[in-house]
Amino acid sequence: VHGEESANFDFPLMTKGGARLEILLNATCRRDEHGNIIGVVGIGQDITERIAQEREFSKLIDSANAPIFGVDSEGKVNVWNQCASQLTGFSKTDVFGRRLVDEFVSSEY
Repeated sequence: VHGEESANFDFPLMTKGGARLEILLNATCRRDEHGNIIGVVGIGQDITERIAQEREFSKLIDSANAPIFGVDSEGKVNVWNQCASQLTGFSKTDVFGRRLVDEFVSSEY
């Protein structure tokens, strides 16, 4: 938790049978009457299936026969598939984190 009141993080967890699960943990500090940390309470959630679905979705987007791109709330590129790379000549590395409209859309438009 590194001094924060609460934190979320995911980590792998092995089952008794040897299966690997991905767990999302929400950990919150417990404090005594003087404010000293005396423990941590954690609540975990199995996100193994969600992660597998996200990977499949990413593969589907990347292999689509049409350019697919996405931007975050600040207009920065966070999705850029292979077809978008082939069409524009810009790789994922070239565009990720850059503002789509400011940097890649012609000013005449």
